[in-house]
Amino acid sequence: MATPLKLNNTLSRKKEIFEPLEAGFVGMYVCGPTVYNPVHLGNCRTFTSFDLIYRYLMYKGYRVRYVRNITDVGHLTDSGEDKMAKEARISKLEPMEVAAKYANDFHDMMRIFNNLNPSIEPQASGHIIEQIEMVQQIIDNGYGYEVNGSVYFDVAAYEKDMEAKGDNAPHRYGALSGRKIDELLSETRELNSQAEKKSPSDFAIWMKAKPEDLQKWKSPWGVGFPGWHLECSAMSTKYLGETFDIHGGGNDLKFPHHENEIAQNVGCCHRGGARYWLHTNMLLMNGRKMSKSDGNTVTPDQLFTGDSPHLTKGYSPMAIRFFMLQTHYSSTMDLTDEALQAAEKGYLRLMEAIRTLGKLEVSGKAQNETVGKELAEGMAAAFAEMDDDFNTPKALARVFEIVTKINALAGGQLSTDEVNPATLDRLKTDLHALIFDVLGLQDEAAGGSNAHTKALDGVMDVLLDIRQQARTDKNWGLSDQIRDALSEAGIKVKDGKEGATWSV
Repeated sequence: MATPLKLNNTLSRKKEIFEPLEAGFVGMYVCGPTVYNPVHLGNCRTFTSFDLIYRYLMYKGYRVRYVRNITDVGHLTDSGEDKMAKEARISKLEPMEVAAKYANDFHDMMRIFNNLNPSIEPQASGHIIEQIEMVQQIIDNGYGYEVNGSVYFDVAAYEKDMEAKGDNAPHRYGALSGRKIDELLSETRELNSQAEKKSPSDFAIWMKAKPEDLQKWKSPWGVGFPGWHLECSAMSTKYLGETFDIHGGGNDLKFPHHENEIAQNVGCCHRGGARYWLHTNMLLMNGRKMSKSDGNTVTPDQLFTGDSPHLTKGYSPMAIRFFMLQTHYSSTMDLTDEALQAAEKGYLRLMEAIRTLGKLEVSGKAQNETVGKELAEGMAAAFAEMDDDFNTPKALARVFEIVTKINALAGGQLSTDEVNPATLDRLKTDLHALIFDVLGLQDEAAGGSNAHTKALDGVMDVLLDIRQQARTDKNWGLSDQIRDALSEAGIKVKDGKEGATWSV
């Protein structure tokens, strides 16, 4: 019997059974990258986590509309300068050139990690009209005020109305992040505007442009540009509705970005947007926060090449993806060279076992299907772990219990007479679905989507057939010669009951 899908909802701080608004359909919004520099590893971890969630929801049979935005305007530096405009000024490019350059970089990296494309990928600069309309509605509802061409969200007015509703107001300011309103000093991205705000806790939803600003649009309040938080409220509402199922992002966005999104949604539409909030946790390196200033950092490309003082070698994209899957998306992940090495070994062992399983055959004479029952229960347990808030580390632990049995069946330590053909076929189908369709791994040695490595797989089949014939003919010299030559090339050959398998 299938277990219900449970999500750990950041908003309620409870693990809840997932019930979409519309049966069979899921609307999911994830805050995407700000495209002013190359994608960093923390981004890769976050978007790989939501790729997994997207994949599993589809595996469960849902039709998913996955919206992931591109931020190309309104995200300010601590000095108050738009990050896109700053990079455009330094690079002597148009802001949209900067956006295109780094959006392409981001998409390339997502493909390398085998992340699926979202259903819709809207850009903030392409939705200025919707953002202006939302600002006006917030003003009309009494939660926004204009000063000198900028518009601010009135947090005190909002909180007063929420407080008056008592228990019927689940979207009080600070409910998501746990912040208390009297502890909020200022929104750090709005320097030089504190004096014109009613309260330090108020935040800009439209900002007056300075003459030197490169990105600016006409509005009812003068020439300016939208606040960073506004874009996600406007685009999630446009594509998913005033109430939708899931909103996700990194833990660092919980406050102020997501807190302000909720306030904007309620301030405009009287609804809080998402019903379930999911947050990925931070990525550490060698037990410490990644930091360029002290050299404790590594880029995705450096992970691939090994060109870093923190690494002894380079790692393949799938070994890194496997490493990411070994930590729950909501837990802190610590990147170390030793952990990557262990992940690589685990990934290779898993891929080898799946290839072994593909060649495994049973007699069909099973009367006491003890092993078959254990395999079926193991797969059911792995999917049950996935139903428990997408718990990939526990699901993988269940999978490796199955891997041990696969290897024992192939090596003769367990009898294939204890597995029915139907059970074996179901195992092949379910394990393939979990590893490749849900977890998004690819068998790099067997080719993945690379035509060259697929050709290598064909060559290896020929070599192993020749070696097997040599063993049949008791030509041990040729058999050993092939094995040793492959070993020198970094390819391991393993002999088993069902024949030889290979791995790199």
